[in-house]
Amino acid sequence: MGYSVGQVAGFAGVTVRTLHHYDEIGLLAPGGRTHAGHRRYTDADLDRLQRILFYRELGFPLDEVAVLLDDPDADPRAHLRRQHALLTARIEKLRRMAEAVEHAMEARRMGIDLTPEERFEVFGDKDPEQYAEEAEARWGGTAQWAESQRRAATYGKEDWKRLRAEVDDWSERYALLVAAGEPATGEAARAMAEEHRQHIGRWFYDCPYPMHRCLAEMYVADERFKAYYDAMHPGLAEHLHAAILANADRQAS
Repeated sequence: MGYSVGQVAGFAGVTVRTLHHYDEIGLLAPGGRTHAGHRRYTDADLDRLQRILFYRELGFPLDEVAVLLDDPDADPRAHLRRQHALLTARIEKLRRMAEAVEHAMEARRMGIDLTPEERFEVFGDKDPEQYAEEAEARWGGTAQWAESQRRAATYGKEDWKRLRAEVDDWSERYALLVAAGEPATGEAARAMAEEHRQHIGRWFYDCPYPMHRCLAEMYVADERFKAYYDAMHPGLAEHLHAAILANADRQAS
């Protein structure tokens, strides 16, 4: 006798009205009828409904679903391969969406309250939260971390643009200094190391010389920070490390 329209609606999580509509447009005509004319669905009908709902979930309009299901050249394996490919694409899209949401959540937590367009305008392809989780794990309980969070929460787009411009300008000038062969212990390098320290103090937290030394050690010990600075110019991380230490030594003396 097959399944009633109410039973199928319960199986599939759709409404009876939806099944009536599918029947009316010829997308899913039940395989049988009772003597009273009531719809009765077969196992094959349920299989077709499952495929219909799959394509609908992926956003296909009903007319395209009908074409896909009624393709005379398709076989069950072809449908499975198509479904697998579509699911794989959907999973990747959802993964990227989840990643974007995670970045947005992290940005809000850090106080970087910018729209996606503003974030791209300010940071380009540089991710300001790239090391945020690790930074919080290292320094989350410190006064410096709390202060940097407090300040970041007050910055708008123009503030972040000015900060970024300072970083870019300093990076370009320091790369030129290294390329020119200036010694790390020389006056020019020490002055730029001091500028680096003051930038941190101006935008994030007070950075006394002992703390600046600790940062310098991290710039060469952590491969990611080293790669970041060396991308400006080969050897720049080691050069900056030495310049920061030389600048701190001069202040101490």
